[in-house]
Amino acid sequence: MAAMLLEARGISKYFGAITALRDVNFHVAPGEVLGVVGDNGAGKSTLMKILSGLFTPSEGELIFSGAPVKFGSPKDAQKLGIEMVYQDFALAGNMPIYENIYLGREPGMKFGPLTIVDHKRSRQMATDHLDRLHIHVKSVEQNTEDLSGGQRQAVAIARATAFDAKLVIMDEPTAALAIKEVGKVLDLVRSLKQHGVAVIIISHRMDDIFYCCDRVMALYQGTNFAEAELGKTSRNEVIGWIMGTKGHTASLAHDNMH
Repeated sequence: MAAMLLEARGISKYFGAITALRDVNFHVAPGEVLGVVGDNGAGKSTLMKILSGLFTPSEGELIFSGAPVKFGSPKDAQKLGIEMVYQDFALAGNMPIYENIYLGREPGMKFGPLTIVDHKRSRQMATDHLDRLHIHVKSVEQNTEDLSGGQRQAVAIARATAFDAKLVIMDEPTAALAIKEVGKVLDLVRSLKQHGVAVIIISHRMDDIFYCCDRVMALYQGTNFAEAELGKTSRNEVIGWIMGTKGHTASLAHDNMH
């Protein structure tokens, strides 16, 4: 397990009398794309919030690059290169693309608590970064509110990877997108893998999971339920895991709808 980028061992999380996670184990390797599935309330989002520093676990430990870590906030996780991309993009619509990418971490000169932002450098860095990820926009000076859903998601991913990210966690990255934009975002996920970035995708869409993931793990009622490499499982089996059954092979009515 020495090659693992991030591991969670025996993670439990309690909110008062409610157990959100119970003794969950988890791992992801550098450059691996891991799909995390489970029904609503299975604990997916709680686990991701622990991995990204938003929540602290009630029990258990996190191991990053072989060393135990404790996150007091998302900033602690970001310092190690763990970034989260939320379903609603969390972008400032009235600001240009380049400012969104570096928001809060702008290049420039620091004078005490103030930063004099170098806008020219910021624009060039944003352009170079988008080119590297093969993200196409008319101009980095476009406001993000003028972009399509797919482009906004791409900018959110670009922001997450602009600071030497080692792991990007995506919560339902294609849920709000038009069909034709889904493929572009999933191709972007594949390209992160080629850059050696590990990616975790939470998704309800089997198409997304089977298009770009190397491995899939299912949570059920806050615990580990099953996991497999993509080549060793099937959509129907994974759908069964989400429902809490193993060995599920029959197709469901909604699978046959196109």
